[in-house]
Amino acid sequence: MAPSAQRSLPASLPAPTGGWNDRDSIAAMAVNDAVTMVNMFPNTTDVDLRFGYSDFVTGIGSQVETLMSYDGANTSEMYAIANDSVYNVTSSGAVGAAVLGSLSNARWQYVNVATTGGNFLEMCNGADAVYTYNGTSWVSQAGNITGVTSSTLIDITLHKNRVWFVQLNTLTAWYLPTQSISGAANSLDLRAYCPHGGILMAMGTWTIDAGYGVDDLAVFVTSNGDVAVFRGTDPASATTWAIVGVWYIGSPVGRRCLIKYGGDLLIITQDGLQSMSAALQSSRTNPRASLTDKILAAMTSAISSYSSNYGWEVIHYPKQNMLIMNVPINEGSLQQQYVMNTITGAWCQFKGWAANTFCLFSDQLYFGGNGIVAKAWDTNQDAGVDIDAETQQAFSYFGSPGQIKHFTMMRPTFSINGDISIQGNINVDFDTSSPVSALSIAPFLGALWDTGLFDSALWSEGLSLSRVWQGTTGIGYSGGPRIKVAGDGKQLKWLATEVVYEPGGIL
Repeated sequence: MAPSAQRSLPASLPAPTGGWNDRDSIAAMAVNDAVTMVNMFPNTTDVDLRFGYSDFVTGIGSQVETLMSYDGANTSEMYAIANDSVYNVTSSGAVGAAVLGSLSNARWQYVNVATTGGNFLEMCNGADAVYTYNGTSWVSQAGNITGVTSSTLIDITLHKNRVWFVQLNTLTAWYLPTQSISGAANSLDLRAYCPHGGILMAMGTWTIDAGYGVDDLAVFVTSNGDVAVFRGTDPASATTWAIVGVWYIGSPVGRRCLIKYGGDLLIITQDGLQSMSAALQSSRTNPRASLTDKILAAMTSAISSYSSNYGWEVIHYPKQNMLIMNVPINEGSLQQQYVMNTITGAWCQFKGWAANTFCLFSDQLYFGGNGIVAKAWDTNQDAGVDIDAETQQAFSYFGSPGQIKHFTMMRPTFSINGDISIQGNINVDFDTSSPVSALSIAPFLGALWDTGLFDSALWSEGLSLSRVWQGTTGIGYSGGPRIKVAGDGKQLKWLATEVVYEPGGIL
């Protein structure tokens, strides 16, 4: 008797390293994209369950809305501002007494300034006098900055060895003498350069040559989307200061809308997260100039719903190749983060970090929350709570879009360091419901200390591969793996998935 023809066909899918895609049609995504990717980070070769956080400083008693790092000549310190007080949070543990109090609010902007007189942290909030910290004491600059009332200064930056300020609810910027933290402030009136009116929101330095050289440009961003760019050192001299141009982009979102990113500037706008270089060479009609182009729908919805909430900001975390944008859904109670891999541009979504603000201190990421300063990307749990994650990989027709398929088996390849709860399935025809079937895993865990025998027992080295065939259900034209993880304090990397299906007829 002739052998029966093989009916089942195998297929192999890479891990969804292309990240979260909320722009393209669900029926036309690249196979390595993901319809959803929550608490999984798309690395260059795999997709990782994100790390969590630990409580670093506790007992602050109210929402931490500003974190600042002081960079001295020989020391570095971190400070948190909550309610009306500033706290030293350099060391972990219960918070100590406030180092500065009786402030009007906790929403401050700051810079580090190095002068011949020492290293200073200088900060402003548009309600209190400007304050400086010299590594020992905090000093009000109420009477030391002249020409303007320092309590009206709400944004601060350092450009060409000058401290610059943005004045609250005006189109006026103020600047101090070079290498100074106080003294006579001079104004730069930008009303003639901003045809759409509004107020100044932020100022930054845009470095054309990717270094702090002669090509540094001063960039001023207004609430209505005008961007005025100047070249030069001293605005008081027509020979050393000149307008480069004025551009119109989407209105900025939040006071902390602008950050320096390498030699470029990034700005959160109504059109998404924009690179200044790309935005000024394009136009508002070209959304592909936005870094958030691939998560366009989610970004548009978030800005439409939450743009007036405090907490929008972006931070670059070089140690993990991450660009993290904070999205405040409810002020002080519910936040999430849109996170980009800076190597590949792939996005994902973090949930579970109740962060009002972020800070890099000694190359480590921290965030301020409700009464705490948290050390982020630090443990495999969120302050002792398991990390839940879920990803729906893009749907594939496996080369035959018009042919129905019966998906019978899948074999995801994970790299893990212990027993972990994973559910999974092959979802079909754009069904994005969560899986309910538990997956079997079989990592090589190695021998246990005090139990295994040397020269006999096998010892595990960190993460181990698990590749176990699983039965699946689903009949449809297209299919895509959906994985749901309950972290249980473990690490997990998703490397690939093999699929077996039986092709059917054309129906």
